[in-house]
Formats: sequence, structure tokens, C-alpha cells
Amino acid sequence: MIVLAAVALLLLAALGAPLYALLAAVALLGFHAAGQEGVAVAIEFYRLADMPALIAIPLFTLAGYLLAESRAPQRLVRLSNALLGWLPGGLAVVAVLACAMFTAFTGATGVTIVALGAVLYPALLQQNYGEKFSLGLLTSAGSLGLILVPSMPLILYGVVAQQFHTTPPVTIDALFLAGVLPCLLMVALLSFYSMWHARRVGVRRELVDGRELRAALRDALWDLPLPFVILGGIYSGRLAASEAAAATALYVFVVTVLIRREIPWRKLPLVAREAMLLVGALLIILGFSLALTNWLIDAEVPEQLFGAIQTHITSRGAFLLVLNLFLLVFGMLLEGFPAIIILVPLVLPVALRYGIDPVHLGILFLANLQLGIFLPPVGMNLFIASMRFGKPIMTLVRASAPFFLILLVAVLVITYWPELSLVLVR
Repeated sequence: MIVLAAVALLLLAALGAPLYALLAAVALLGFHAAGQEGVAVAIEFYRLADMPALIAIPLFTLAGYLLAESRAPQRLVRLSNALLGWLPGGLAVVAVLACAMFTAFTGATGVTIVALGAVLYPALLQQNYGEKFSLGLLTSAGSLGLILVPSMPLILYGVVAQQFHTTPPVTIDALFLAGVLPCLLMVALLSFYSMWHARRVGVRRELVDGRELRAALRDALWDLPLPFVILGGIYSGRLAASEAAAATALYVFVVTVLIRREIPWRKLPLVAREAMLLVGALLIILGFSLALTNWLIDAEVPEQLFGAIQTHITSRGAFLLVLNLFLLVFGMLLEGFPAIIILVPLVLPVALRYGIDPVHLGILFLANLQLGIFLPPVGMNLFIASMRFGKPIMTLVRASAPFFLILLVAVLVITYWPELSLVLVR
């Protein structure tokens, strides 16, 4: 009976059944096989509603959608270019920084490519960076920021990981701190490569224009305090993640709707609806995922998985290498949110047995997903960039190859140098 049910679920998955339905079916089937009532699944939804960190998800999501609908991306690019345009490769460095910051705030790499690609792609071509370089930079940099506060995937990893009551505990604030230096490493490596490329192809530096800088600062006057509200509040310890989310949503609403009036009142319900549709879908999947996680723990599946792996992989270093390959493969096949919800309950208990810090694992996990999201065969960023720039998938794959190798080096550094992620936490 169990075998037939498993085959049926695999067949439904192949036919495109919704993820939440598959998770619910597996959880209910598992509890039924263990002789427990299906009410255990409903209990997980009740526990989900009682999590203090959960309120951060809808608030940060709403703030991100409001920013995406405003002209904040254009103001961010203008100000960054006014500040850094004089550098060799200044516009490319601006593209890297802008993509990282915007992805962190929206939590969606596709939104970054769509919103910033319209501004940055023609500007890069105009300054003679070349089509191949420009396409590769924007396709790969669109995933930067997933490990930077207030990224939604970081919060989601923290919610799932907290179910295992690890030592040390996984807190959202710790994850926000842990992602800073690894993200800066990725940004720095891509920036140095961009500067080298600009010198090689002879991109002309822009002169410092004091008038344009002052105009860009005035234009971004209301946007500038936002990073300080979030970063200063969280890193100083004055605000918890949920409090920072509330402050961010309120500030973005006041600026975009009341002060700048870039989002009219009649459009506000539509923006909020789109944001809450994403949140609602995410919470349904998360509730069933937590039920599945508890069944996996009760059935000792992670212990059995660790026993099977330990017979072939005895060292921590070898496990980390295999884990990187495993996450890269699944990053190509799954989007960020489903990958976190499905894989973390399996990977985290095994990684703990190899002595890997759970906070470090979160940064390592998401750093790998950043790579997988623009790799073939089904990396989501490839398809979004293909539609946005009107280019074939294989053209984008070839253009992204140098950037993939650079970010792969960064991921390996993050993997084997845990202090890079943990020094600010400790």
C-alpha cells in the first residue's frame, strides 16, 4: 500500500501537481503509516501561527512589492552611478551593488532582473561593455542578495531550522548577521572582475559631476534612511526581525504612497493583493512542510540517512563537497522557496552530525541556491532574463559562465571558511 502510494505521488509530481498537495499527501501518508491521526498536520498550522518570527514574512514581502512598483530602482541606480561612476568599470560595479540590494529587499531575483534590467542593460551597452558581458552580469547578479538582510529566503530558512531546536539555536537575527560578509565577498569578486573587464575593453571612465551627485542625493532623499532603519535596527540589537519588518513596511508605505505618491491609492489594494497571494501560498506550503518535518523526525529518517551517508563519507570536508554538488543540482531544478522547504529538513540533521554550525549551513545553503538559480536546465533566472532581454537561453548560459566560476569560488570559500559567516554572530 505504501509503495503504491509513493509511486502515485511520484507520478502526480511528474504531471505537475501543486507542491503543497504533494507535501500534504506525504505528511498524511506518513502519519497514517505510523498509526497517528491526520490532526497532527492541523496542529502544525496552529504552531505556525504562534511563531514570533512569522510576522516578518508578510511585512517584508509587502515592502518589497511596494518598492518594486515605485521608482526606487531607478533612483538607486542613479545615485550609485553618481557615487561610483568614476571608477574603472563603475557602471558594472553599480549594477552589482544595485542588484544585491534590490534582491535583498524584494526577496525575488526575477523582480530584480525585470526592474533593474530595463535601466542597466542599455546603459551597459551604451558604455561599450559588450552584449555578452552585460547579459552575463545582470543574469548572475540578479541572484545576489539572497543572503543579505532582509532577504525572505533567510527568514524562511530560519523558520524551518528552528523546528529542530539546534545548539546553537538558529535565530533570524543571527542569520541576518551571518550573511553580511559572505555577500560582500561575492559583490567584491564580481566588482573586481567587472573592473578588469572594463580596463580590457577600454570602457571610458565618467568624470565626477558634483551637480549630478547633488541631484541624485536630493532625488533619493527619502530612500536613503531605509537601509539604516533595517540594518541599524537589527545589527544594533534595538529591533528584532519582526519589529524591523514592521518599521520597513510602514516607512516604505509612507514614502511611496503618501509622500512621493508613486503608487496611487486605487493601485494599493492590487499591490497588496499580489504580495499576500505570495505570502498565502508560502504559508500553506510551510505549514504542510512543518508537518512533514515532524513526521521525518518521528520516523528517524534523518538518522537513517546519516547512517547511509556515513558508510561512504567519513570526513566533514568530503561531506561539504558532496553537499555543495547536491545543492547545486537541486538549485537548478527547484526555485528558492520550495528548495528550502523540501531540503532543509533532510539536510540540516545530517549536517549537524558532521559538526556543521546550523547558521553557517543556512548561508552555505542559500549561497549554493544563488548559483543554481541561473544554471541550466531550469534555472529560473535564465528564463526570466531570456524573456526580459529577448535572448535565447543558451546565449545567456554562455554569457553567465565566467560569473558562475567567480561565484563558485566564493561559495567554496564560504563553505570551508565558516568563520566568514560566524564571526559577526559570535
